[in-house]
Amino acid sequence: MERLKILVVDDESRMRKLVGDFLTKNGYEVLEAGDGQEALDIFYRQKDLALVVLDVMMPKVDGWQVCREIRAGSKVPVIMLTARGDERDELQGFELGVDEYVTKPFSPRILVARIEAILRRTSQGAAGEVLECGGIQVDKTAHQVLIDGRSVELSYKEFELLAYFMENKGIALSRERILNSVWNYDYFGDARTIDTHVKKLRSKMGEKGELIKTIWGMGYKLDA
Repeated sequence: MERLKILVVDDESRMRKLVGDFLTKNGYEVLEAGDGQEALDIFYRQKDLALVVLDVMMPKVDGWQVCREIRAGSKVPVIMLTARGDERDELQGFELGVDEYVTKPFSPRILVARIEAILRRTSQGAAGEVLECGGIQVDKTAHQVLIDGRSVELSYKEFELLAYFMENKGIALSRERILNSVWNYDYFGDARTIDTHVKKLRSKMGEKGELIKTIWGMGYKLDA
């Protein structure tokens, strides 16, 4: 079986080796880049990357810009690594379409577990599974969203969030429940991560965004 390719981007060679060794032991093919420009060169050259592990602070082109360019034409999952613990940085990452945000120092085993969770969710859509509600159609296999027949481009995490709302339409969902189900790990950040994603999701859905109701003091509900 062909191994999945993961691009690890960090200006510290020690960090690249640490992460790369753990991924290689777990059966992945690892590509490395020492700066943002090299990362983009590899990204445009390799069309079959399964995931990108991306450091924020790098020479030439920083992680934010790399993420912007990746998201301009790709939904490949991105995990952002950073030495910063600033909430604003984390929210900026999610605004750009980052799928996970990991603050250094971190456990390589936990990082690998998060990578595997993302890759499982990326590939596990049941054949032919299509969710429909109020003019919204979510094809989990094709990773496609149609609203009143019009295709809507969503980031990986926005797609997961909408699919979760569709699967639980009419049910009031707490932020904690959404985090545990959509992010699929014990999240130690601020639950406002959910609010950031819901805001972007609503804006991309146009008038249909109004179907995602805010349950004040609790969370959200898809009311169709």
